[in-house]
Amino acid sequence: MAALPDFLLEKYFSHWEFTARHHLTASDAQTMKMTELLALADDHDRAAWESLALGYTETFGDPELRQAIAGTYTMANADDVLCFAGAQEALYLSMQVLLDPSDHAVVITPNYQSAETVPLSLCEVTGVALDPERSWALDLDRVREALRPNTKVVSVNFPNNPTGAVPGTKTFTQLVRLCDERGIHLFSDEVSRGVERTHTLPQAVDLSERALSLNGTSKSLGLPGLRVGWIVCRDRELRGQLERAKHYTTICNSAPSEVLARIAIKASETILERNRAIIRTNAPKFDEFFARHEDLFEWSSPEGGCVAYPRYLGPDGVEEFCTRLIEEAGVLLLPASIYRSELIDTPADRFRIGIGRSGPEPALAAFSDWLARR
Repeated sequence: MAALPDFLLEKYFSHWEFTARHHLTASDAQTMKMTELLALADDHDRAAWESLALGYTETFGDPELRQAIAGTYTMANADDVLCFAGAQEALYLSMQVLLDPSDHAVVITPNYQSAETVPLSLCEVTGVALDPERSWALDLDRVREALRPNTKVVSVNFPNNPTGAVPGTKTFTQLVRLCDERGIHLFSDEVSRGVERTHTLPQAVDLSERALSLNGTSKSLGLPGLRVGWIVCRDRELRGQLERAKHYTTICNSAPSEVLARIAIKASETILERNRAIIRTNAPKFDEFFARHEDLFEWSSPEGGCVAYPRYLGPDGVEEFCTRLIEEAGVLLLPASIYRSELIDTPADRFRIGIGRSGPEPALAAFSDWLARR
């Protein structure tokens, strides 16, 4: 395996995420305090929490957690679920299991960096760009043209990070069918599913026995501190390979995190509705902000997830703009260079902004004041 490059987003965050006065680029929904989450527990899970023994857990994941996760799918059962220490581990190990040097993969862009760089360290990869001129539409003809006889994986992420795009259900279903017809595994990153403002796509694993659905507690549920992710896959042989790969990384998850994740997933509709309400409240505030600065920004609200990817129109360029904004006003955004692709040209005039955290007014005010001072 080739050496992986620096993870640009994490490198940027390691410098700014916990020192910025205003974190305005978060991709996760508003989090909860421990007391708030425990208040949602039923009697069984509260007793499990209070009497929890801190030993090793099962590699596949706590059986009751897997059962709770399976309940959020139509076609899966608990035996189809494999838990990981966050979605990143699940993505990394899935690519290791699925891809060999003789294989080929297709990934959409822009995307979370490891969705491109991990496959690229293993085999040849072709990028297929979402179309910024058509609200980041997915073009199935471009996907079809990118396929080769040795294509093993097509990797997608919807709602998309960083654009917030969600394709139509018909388009997504056709993509699943295209992969099945070619014997390709569709790897579907669904970590932002559940806080859409338009429509919610079916989960890939519910549409195909070959597909892998990736999810976790970090984004839509707003609980990244639990570090719990999962792959749902109805291909038992592949699921077994994934489990054996996990033996070489985390072996098993944190026992406290698995109980807390179980509570969250059982109460997911309550948590997701809370987070959707925050986004519904925030969206007009961002619409109004960007309407006041339409000479500098081209803006449209995201269809799904907690992030949008507006265009910066200023003459100084988006990189200098984001750098000066954090250094002079303490407002953190992610410039387009974080989403640069090695495979295909990606827009260089965009930045990621988050709309899923409560109380964005102070950040937007600091942002606005800084623009006025300029």
